[in-house]
Amino acid sequence: MIVVTGGAGFIGSNIVKGLNERGRHDIVVVDNLEHGDKFLNLTDCEIADYRDKRDFLSDIEKGAYAGRVEAIFHEGACSDTMNHDGLYMMRNNFEYSKTLLAFCEREGAQFLYASSASVYGAGRVFREVRDVESPLNVYGYSKFLFDQYVRQQARLACQVVGFRYFNVYGPREQHKGRMASVAYHFFHQYRQTGQVRLFGASGGYAPGEQRRDFVSVEDVVKINLHFFDHKNESGIYNVGTGRAQTFNEVAAATVNALRRHDGEEPLASDELVKREIITYIPFPEALAGKYQNFTQADVGALRAAGYAAPAYDVEQGVGRYVERLLVVSSSS
Repeated sequence: MIVVTGGAGFIGSNIVKGLNERGRHDIVVVDNLEHGDKFLNLTDCEIADYRDKRDFLSDIEKGAYAGRVEAIFHEGACSDTMNHDGLYMMRNNFEYSKTLLAFCEREGAQFLYASSASVYGAGRVFREVRDVESPLNVYGYSKFLFDQYVRQQARLACQVVGFRYFNVYGPREQHKGRMASVAYHFFHQYRQTGQVRLFGASGGYAPGEQRRDFVSVEDVVKINLHFFDHKNESGIYNVGTGRAQTFNEVAAATVNALRRHDGEEPLASDELVKREIITYIPFPEALAGKYQNFTQADVGALRAAGYAAPAYDVEQGVGRYVERLLVVSSSS
């Protein structure tokens, strides 16, 4: 049996689908469906059971899963970087993770969990070492603290792998609202208004030139499953492309994929700006000092662990994503 926490969420449901494509249906999805629209992420998936997070934790305490779990993909967390409720964040992201790690140690089950590139804060070096980690918000701190907790365990009795996700985009994120990827928002903005809106200048970067490591959820799933297949590999790894690209590039990739679909020629970013298809809004004051203007995963450790597959760049990955969004929008 495989457990996927946060299995109705963005990355979790993509992992469930990836396991299904391997013929695995013995999957228990654990989530919280108080916001019920996440169920849509699972309608094309095959699972053995669904458990509410609170019931699942109670089941563990009662020993209901003893001897039954092969692996836990732990994707369940509050990922809202603007949620400043530290009590909630630490219970949901830190204590929950500790409980599941202890269970996997007792059971000898694989534990593959979601960390975050937010642990690096405003730094310019993104390597999995303590001296470059300095989160900017309580979400990042909750992820950082669990990584530290894992590091401090002298000997772990099971495989433990932490994935520091960079800016993930792709199918099954529609429920995330304002926390969905910029590619998702650009798609809908352009379809509705013929324009996309980006942040203006910040942190010494010109409008739309802030740079992030944008990674397709397709690559995220491949990396998770690579470590699932290689049970002797443990550690904390960056999950990105290794290449920072601008928000302007994401906007252009989104718009041009839609233009191609509509039989129109693609346009360079500067031409999209000139035609006011790409537009800019003032950088929000609420994000001052809490925003990563630049991220770029150092993927050296990931490659050293044996993962060699190339990642989609923005033009490739966003283009594939737009095709999926067009299918979904045409069927709704």
